Amino acid sequence: MTASTLPSPAPASPDARQDATTIGLIGLAHGTSHFHHMLLPPLFPMFIRDFGLSYAQLGLLVTLFFVISGVGQALAGFVVDRFGARPVLFAGLACFVAAGLSASLATGYDGLMLASALAGLGNSPFHPVDFTILNKRVSMARIGHAFSIHGISGNLGWAAAPVFLIGLSSATGSWRVACACAALVSLSVIALLWWQREAIDDHHAAHRAAAAQAPVSEHPMAFLKLPSVWLCFSFFFFTTAALSAIQSFASPALQQLVGLPEAITAFVVTGYMLCGAAGMVIGGFLVQRAERLERLIAAAMTLAAVLLLLASTGWLPPLLCAASVALAGFGTGLAGPSRDMLIKRAAPPGATGRVYGTVYSGLDVGFALAAPVFGWMMDHGHPAGVFAGAALVLMLGVLAASAVGGRVHRQALAA
Repeated sequence: MTASTLPSPAPASPDARQDATTIGLIGLAHGTSHFHHMLLPPLFPMFIRDFGLSYAQLGLLVTLFFVISGVGQALAGFVVDRFGARPVLFAGLACFVAAGLSASLATGYDGLMLASALAGLGNSPFHPVDFTILNKRVSMARIGHAFSIHGISGNLGWAAAPVFLIGLSSATGSWRVACACAALVSLSVIALLWWQREAIDDHHAAHRAAAAQAPVSEHPMAFLKLPSVWLCFSFFFFTTAALSAIQSFASPALQQLVGLPEAITAFVVTGYMLCGAAGMVIGGFLVQRAERLERLIAAAMTLAAVLLLLASTGWLPPLLCAASVALAGFGTGLAGPSRDMLIKRAAPPGATGRVYGTVYSGLDVGFALAAPVFGWMMDHGHPAGVFAGAALVLMLGVLAASAVGGRVHRQALAA
């Protein structure tokens, strides 16, 4: 087994509409999971007002979400490979319904912790589920675009959450109503996916025939010996530590650093995610053309780091400073499809769920460990540290991506 071993290709499908349906439904599910990443963070100022919480306590809510999601994601990969992705997908969405309802009924910190835990449990299976279904159902001619749409949908989910939650809270005068409506969003997605459940069946007849012809794989844990798996894990850890800083604390940091009102800073995260989505659209085309994917990733993430570092200085006019933070999302988005393609090459036959579960748990670990650190910076009056620290960990991510790309390139030359 080598890091360049490919998983069993999806059965050839001449029907573009079937591929588009599967890609669209999985994109919707992925966007819903990212929406619930942000179930609580946009409402942090209201929790401070109503419950008297500190930023460090709020950061621990984020940590709880991603600890549960990270452990669950690694385990979910084995469940997906054993029992199939579709039933696990519906279980995750049901947890989001419970999380929204729990948040709407919270009377203090304990209630918010319960909501965060349920949302983390719901989030845990989504990457092994999504990539298992995409790899098995979408034809190879369209898999690169499937990865791009998958990443875009996640960013759109992140972008929609602050607008949805803050907008409903302002319109109704209650953040509880906003959380209850978030539960209705997940319930609606469950209904749609159930109606179209055949399009997301990863145990359809064509794949069972292909799997029956596949060679017997090694020990279920053998993929953990692949260095590329752990390099990809570290790449996710560093890049999502930066994302955690922006998602959770960009708004209050900009308020303190340059004096922008909350009415403006609340939408910086939305701008960051929309710029990330635009970067992923371009990245979906570049991934098919770039000879050395790690160089594309390095250039894109270095651009993002420079923009965040510039914002941390406080030298820019307030609105330009906010724009610099939002535009940094373009660089991280541009790297997304290349990242997913590298992971695909690391997955041995029959272990797609396990590999994606393990690698993407680096995302959860990055969020979990970074949130309290950046929350501490805010509590101690260092808003510039949010952006400077995000820039630093992005550059560490560049080093990890370069190591992955170099290993893949050397293996390709030796083949």
